[in-house]
Amino acid sequence: QVQLVESGGGLVQAGGSLRLSCAASGRTFSSYAVGWFRQAPGKEREFVAAINQSGKSTYYVDSVKGRFTISKDNAKNTVYLQMNSLKPEDTAVYYCAATTRVIFATTAAPYNYWGQGTQVTVSS
Repeated sequence: QVQLVESGGGLVQAGGSLRLSCAASGRTFSSYAVGWFRQAPGKEREFVAAINQSGKSTYYVDSVKGRFTISKDNAKNTVYLQMNSLKPEDTAVYYCAATTRVIFATTAAPYNYWGQGTQVTVSS
């Protein structure tokens, strides 16, 4: 079993940057695919980005392509989400999730481990 803890959220102005971290404990992260999801008030949780077990394959929702970068440091048991050129519509609680069920996932169903979330607020 693995425990996930997100950090790095906060309040930033539009156009600014934040880097979210998802730290894993309990088991080595190298065998897990990891995804980032977000949920804005009154909206469904949506997929943001995913990375495979080795960290060599990534995928992004269209709305963040070119602005967000997901990366994985298996030695540090940490996954990052670098968010640049932030927009007010990026405001949400961001969650990281992990799974060994598949090597790569862009929907929530395959993920069986979730963090508690970190708030990102982008002001206009």
